[in-house]
Amino acid sequence: RVLADGSFYRVGGHQPLRVDVRIIAATHQDLEARVAEGSFREDLYHRLNVIAMALPPLRDRPGDVPALARQFLDVAAHQLEVEPKALSSAALDNLMQRQWPGNVRELENLCQRLTVMAPGRVIDVADLLPEAPSGKPLEKGLTANNWQLALAQVVTRKITDGQQHLLEELGPQFERVLLSTALTMTQGRKQRAAQLLGWGRNTLTRKLKLLNLD
Repeated sequence: RVLADGSFYRVGGHQPLRVDVRIIAATHQDLEARVAEGSFREDLYHRLNVIAMALPPLRDRPGDVPALARQFLDVAAHQLEVEPKALSSAALDNLMQRQWPGNVRELENLCQRLTVMAPGRVIDVADLLPEAPSGKPLEKGLTANNWQLALAQVVTRKITDGQQHLLEELGPQFERVLLSTALTMTQGRKQRAAQLLGWGRNTLTRKLKLLNLD
């Protein structure tokens, strides 16, 4: 009703309320095909399809990777209360050549992992997870103790600053890295990600909501 005439009724209400809003909708589905097969309402399709914009997958717009990566690294650093890391020219070239089967979310997850795991201030190619022909990263790109060293540096800095209750703060952030990595490796398949982490599906769903990853 809001789309039709800009009004709606509150639950249990009897008087229509007017609103002046603009709806932004996004989907990866072929809605024209869904309408043709009867699985999406044609009237709803035409009400939503006023100004249509096609956004290509990240692999088709590599020029966007540097700006997105810098933004994601800044956000991750802010969340962890650490200095933002930078990407070397070689690392940027590597990222721009990737296929990104997980699209922008995969790049965001990678930047979160690099903020925790990369030992230096500047991220180089050696710090990246190499990409396999399938587009999936290979684990051999990280040494065994890189992420432990980075975590130790974060903990040391926070203790030096007099912070307490570190497990309460860092525990959820560590779980966020575990979850985002598992979902990236399984291309978003939650049941498989839960199996990799040794959790039940309900536990994974609950933690996704708790960490605002759903």
